[in-house]
Amino acid sequence: MRAILEPEPLFKSTAAGARRIDGPHPRRYNSAMAHRRTASMGAALLVTTALLAGCSDSGGKKADEDENKGGKGGGVDTPRLTIAMVTHSGEGDTFWDIVQSGAKQAARKDNVEFDYSNHKEGGQQAQLVQSAIDKDVDGLIVTLAKPEALRAVVKKAVKKGIPVVTINSGAQFSPDLGALAHIGQDEAVAGEAVGEELNERGKKKALCVIHEQGNVSLEERCAGAKKTFEGELTTLNVDGTNMPGVQSSVEAKLQSGKDIDTIVTLGAPFAATSAKAKEKAGSDAEVVTFDLNAQVVKELKAKRIGFAVDQQPYMQGYEAVDLLWLHEYNANGLGGGKPVLTGPEIVTRADVPRLEKYTERGTR
Repeated sequence: MRAILEPEPLFKSTAAGARRIDGPHPRRYNSAMAHRRTASMGAALLVTTALLAGCSDSGGKKADEDENKGGKGGGVDTPRLTIAMVTHSGEGDTFWDIVQSGAKQAARKDNVEFDYSNHKEGGQQAQLVQSAIDKDVDGLIVTLAKPEALRAVVKKAVKKGIPVVTINSGAQFSPDLGALAHIGQDEAVAGEAVGEELNERGKKKALCVIHEQGNVSLEERCAGAKKTFEGELTTLNVDGTNMPGVQSSVEAKLQSGKDIDTIVTLGAPFAATSAKAKEKAGSDAEVVTFDLNAQVVKELKAKRIGFAVDQQPYMQGYEAVDLLWLHEYNANGLGGGKPVLTGPEIVTRADVPRLEKYTERGTR
């Protein structure tokens, strides 16, 4: 198994950052805060080395711990750590299965007991973080989709001496809460990249489907797309835990807005649902989506989805666990306190041959 980090392509400057270059390279969008990449590169290189080490033992002894808790997998012999991950995931969101898969791989390599919990409501997520604090875990990984609900409890963990890494959402709030680093993509830049891609495709009217109200990262994605999109973009709030409701809401919007030519979904599971809504409504709108999974790759191949924005959830889980281990045993600076960027990358049907083997393995 090869490391997931791939060579960086060349970039052309635009107002929103760097735009894609067609060719054999993956089409990535650089952050508008590009100077952060330099500060993050040291940590990223360490993670790449660690990932190669973790993957190379697949033929060795079988893990002697429950797979759901990570554990030994022929990796390090350092004292056992307990690391908790608490996310804002709703039930049935396959994105977080990939995050957990990466975290568990790192846990096996690093002799870590991995404890995962989640709740879509900010108050309930905060209670789960408090439970992790009460268990006196050695490290904490948390998402900040609803930062105000998490602010006090994350600061409490830091004050108690528990190292915290944030992932996926709320990067701008991470330093203020005392986190060591944030791992993920710059959501505003990812949204801007989508707006630019829509311009290149000649789109005029887009619908951005927000599947979780109050999630700052989802709002940033739509706002970023609206900033660079030269056409008209409107938002639609739906309950992401009710897929039939999502489908009917998107269908109704398409029926009343026949001129909508693009549906932008903010998570992979909602792309296929929106494609069904489009067919029911008799719409010609193109479905595009944030995030990538095996189903999205199949939909790209079948031309039912135009493009996807990949932020590498596997890497977010893997890096978070591994960087906490590095902090414990190497006093690692975790990217100099700057975000460790895992995306965004625009992927299309042309990228399917490169991505299929990774989605089959559950690492993309």
